[in-house]
Amino acid sequence: MTSQAEPHLLVVDDDARLRELLRRYLADSGFRVTTAGDAGEARSQLASFAFDLVVLDVMMPGESGLELTRVLRSEGRVPVLLLTAMAEPEDRVNGLEHGADDYLSKPFEPRELVLRIRNILQRLPAADPGSGDLRFGGCRFDVIRGELYRGGDPVHLTAAEAGLLLILAQKAGQAVSREELSLSLSGNVRNVDVQMTRLRRKIERDPRFPRYLQTIRGTGYTLKPD
Repeated sequence: MTSQAEPHLLVVDDDARLRELLRRYLADSGFRVTTAGDAGEARSQLASFAFDLVVLDVMMPGESGLELTRVLRSEGRVPVLLLTAMAEPEDRVNGLEHGADDYLSKPFEPRELVLRIRNILQRLPAADPGSGDLRFGGCRFDVIRGELYRGGDPVHLTAAEAGLLLILAQKAGQAVSREELSLSLSGNVRNVDVQMTRLRRKIERDPRFPRYLQTIRGTGYTLKPD
């Protein structure tokens, strides 16, 4: 039997056989699972339920997984893990730039999918990491909720972006290595720079000359609060 405490996943894939296999495997791994066959059906499910994470196929007829990911990023912070047969490095970067939190190429080992899902859910800043707010420029970062505000307006962050910002906020003013930051990105050091570029676009007045998210040459990054 499932419990309301179990993470609720939405699996979106136009391959009915794979969709059902994923549903069974993920359910056996301790998740509540809802499925959808395309982006339209996924939108309907998202309007009806609150999901903890979306497992989303990239290549679907009609609206692609990349297009749906971009929409999800603009509307909220539900994490997205992309599944795709496109395995080139530029495809991965493209998926991350569209707002995905992780990217897994087909064919894949189901156990790896479960580990990646759990890694994403674990790095969500839902637990209390400290107290107080951190302010920089016109932004305020709530380190308890992992939420960023500009003035009184929320700034949408992906789980990956929120995870990076949380680590930097906990060590504000200190240099944090790429290796340490990568712990919030399934240990992928190369993804740190991609996610940092996206964070700067949301925080800095001029991302080319960052004032708050500064690069520490040869080490990593630092967050300079007011």
